Amino acid sequence: MPTIARRLRRRRQTPAIRAMLRETRLTPSDFIYPIFVADAPKDAGPVSSMPGVVRYDVDRLEGLVERIQSARIPAVMLFGIPAKKDAEGTQAWAEDGVVSRALRRLKSLAPRLTLIADVCLCEYTSHGHCGHVHGERIENDSTLDALQRASITYAAAGADIVAPSGMMDGMVAAIRAALDENKHVDTGILSYSVKYASSFYGPFRDAADCAPQFGDRRSHQMDPANAREALAEAEQDITEGADAIMVKPALSYLDVIARLRRNFESTPIAAYQVSGEYSMIKAAAASGWIDEKNVALESLLSIKRAGADTIITYYALEAAKWLAEGLANDEY
Repeated sequence: MPTIARRLRRRRQTPAIRAMLRETRLTPSDFIYPIFVADAPKDAGPVSSMPGVVRYDVDRLEGLVERIQSARIPAVMLFGIPAKKDAEGTQAWAEDGVVSRALRRLKSLAPRLTLIADVCLCEYTSHGHCGHVHGERIENDSTLDALQRASITYAAAGADIVAPSGMMDGMVAAIRAALDENKHVDTGILSYSVKYASSFYGPFRDAADCAPQFGDRRSHQMDPANAREALAEAEQDITEGADAIMVKPALSYLDVIARLRRNFESTPIAAYQVSGEYSMIKAAAASGWIDEKNVALESLLSIKRAGADTIITYYALEAAKWLAEGLANDEY
């Protein structure tokens, strides 16, 4: 019999030993739940490309809030589907706009729930782009004013955190200055600092009705080939005043999450498990090819293991339920 100096399998012999030595753990407090809120009741209902995901009537959020609180999920992120759109995206900062109404409603229903408002124009513009356009060019600097106005409106309506997602240069500095000038110094900024021009966003664009009517978003979202550039984007946003940064998508960019963790140890990092990542798991599970629960939890665990402090995921409610039931305690 050979002499084996180290028997690493000893660390994996029983569920109790595995649990005791586990390096990474998932809990419901790791999750942020994205919510689509519709201004018009006719726009509410299931999203066909994202099984289990619903557009909620902004005036009927009570049942959802009860589920979120029961699951002990600490935060939600809001995306609006306005009843009308225009070239400037003016409903993004309307005081009676869909997200502002949802923020006020949620704050009254669940004062302790952390409310995060996505700040972008793509859901509100008739052309579907993230900023103001001139011809077919996305204008950076003129868009900053609109992002400032939306952020102030959301903060006034009850947002604890605003999350600029348009990847405009200078957006964090502009929003921080506007919030401070309007006495919203305690409103945080979670910046989509590292948002790639990904092919995994298709179902989201269906849910939020925000597919661009011409061109694409490669002039402002990051090239999927680049990782070093992510460090520059994150450093700029942190310098401008971001309280936390985000990587989007998550699973195809675990290496980027890990790089950011090593380089910005004190900065909270969020990662967005996006619609395409979610829908692929749902589709494979529906075909009987994978075990949905274990694949979903494993994917979420990998995001946290890579270095994310919090995960925005459409699986938040289901994952919290699985974890609470103890169905995966031996593995997760």
